[in-house]
Amino acid sequence: MAAVPTDSGSRPAAGARFFCTAGRGLEPFLMREVRARLAATQVEYISGKVFFTTCSDLNMLKKLKSAERLFLLIKKQFPLNVSSVSKGKILSEIQRLINDDPESWLNAISTWKNLLELDAKKDKLFQRAANPPKRKVEENDIINAKKLKTEQSQELQESGECLLEKQTEEETQEQGDFFTEREKSQEAFQNDVVKAADAKNQKDLTFRVSCRCSGAIAKTFTAQIFIHLNDIYSVLGIPVFRIPLASRAYIKTAGLRSTIAWALASLAEIQAGAFVLDPMCGLGTILLEAAKEWPDVYYVGADVSDSQLLGAYDNLKAAGLKNKIELLQVSVIDLPLPSESVDIIISDIPFGKKFKLGEDIKSILQEMERVLHVGGAIVLLLSEEHHRRLKDGEQSSIPLNSKDSHTGEPSIKKCLKPGGKTGTSETVSSSLEASSQECLDKTPPFGSLVPVECHKVSLGRTDAFICKYRKLHSLGL
Repeated sequence: MAAVPTDSGSRPAAGARFFCTAGRGLEPFLMREVRARLAATQVEYISGKVFFTTCSDLNMLKKLKSAERLFLLIKKQFPLNVSSVSKGKILSEIQRLINDDPESWLNAISTWKNLLELDAKKDKLFQRAANPPKRKVEENDIINAKKLKTEQSQELQESGECLLEKQTEEETQEQGDFFTEREKSQEAFQNDVVKAADAKNQKDLTFRVSCRCSGAIAKTFTAQIFIHLNDIYSVLGIPVFRIPLASRAYIKTAGLRSTIAWALASLAEIQAGAFVLDPMCGLGTILLEAAKEWPDVYYVGADVSDSQLLGAYDNLKAAGLKNKIELLQVSVIDLPLPSESVDIIISDIPFGKKFKLGEDIKSILQEMERVLHVGGAIVLLLSEEHHRRLKDGEQSSIPLNSKDSHTGEPSIKKCLKPGGKTGTSETVSSSLEASSQECLDKTPPFGSLVPVECHKVSLGRTDAFICKYRKLHSLGL
């Protein structure tokens, strides 16, 4: 895999430079999302990370669903040049990585500060709009009230005004002193950074930096700096949010990883007014992610387990979606739905030691195929064993069109091709294309279902496949 060229953290004219961490295999989903949601440019990725430039504010950045965490980019460059195993030389290289370009740190911190200030201003405007000031007293009433004031009250008012004016002068002087001191400290910090950069060639230059936040300031500022060093690249960044983007406040009981659930829903291309079914919904994570993103849809979740449905109901209630999603206790191989009545099916097919579906995976897919209408899509999360069984049981003679002309969608190669021209991105892209195309090499498992896309993703200790099928014709044909 080729090395990553230097990419400083300086802010371009078109926006700030960010990167997100992502689960392995979810990089293509995140690339699509930042382009669509943030109008991002210069989008590229390396394994586990997506880099992009955008002018979006914090409110929009918070809406990213397929990312784990978001960072402001300080540096992205070639790996450290460690030609010796000497620990001293390695530490020297790390020191050079940090202090060679102080401007990149200052630019990133300035961008981070501007984002927070803009977000704070918007919050104040929102609060003012939500709590408008009381109606002013009419002008005539004010004039009449002034006429009724006695000389004694006027004297008291004047004395009070003098006291208030004195207090205001003192407070203004204190604030001025505070801001003056703050400006001095900021200037001193910048001078120290510049001096350190000028003195980088001095042999006696050593330093140790330790940062810890606690108390009230820890709720606003994070002391973390993201550093990832390996044989391919060196990346430095500042986390934008304290809480990871993948942590959903609206999910009470976690089931499937939220980023995986959102990726499944996004691949289904849900449209307003559609009938979306998850016939093995479990705790309802997929339906929650879908309903939050695409609300104007009829959602139904089905499961055979009482405990899973109770957990799903609690999640829907906590997310305020219990009126958006209907839950049914039924078997996935005997759905109480008319044939060709469902627009989209999305499901995480259970697997692991507790679930031994074996040959049942074919029966499950047959029932899904029955209730899906022509032109509809099925998006499934399959274990490697389930995926292999479906490929081994393929019986149809309808091949997948290499140009995807029957769906009108771009090919897998185009979807996975990163926007940048970094060697690493191209190499990783080719690797992902190969693993995705591996799922599409053979004919579809049933007569009316044709595979459209397939992505190998990581679930932590295990891998799985996100597979999309489209129904081309009725079963009778």
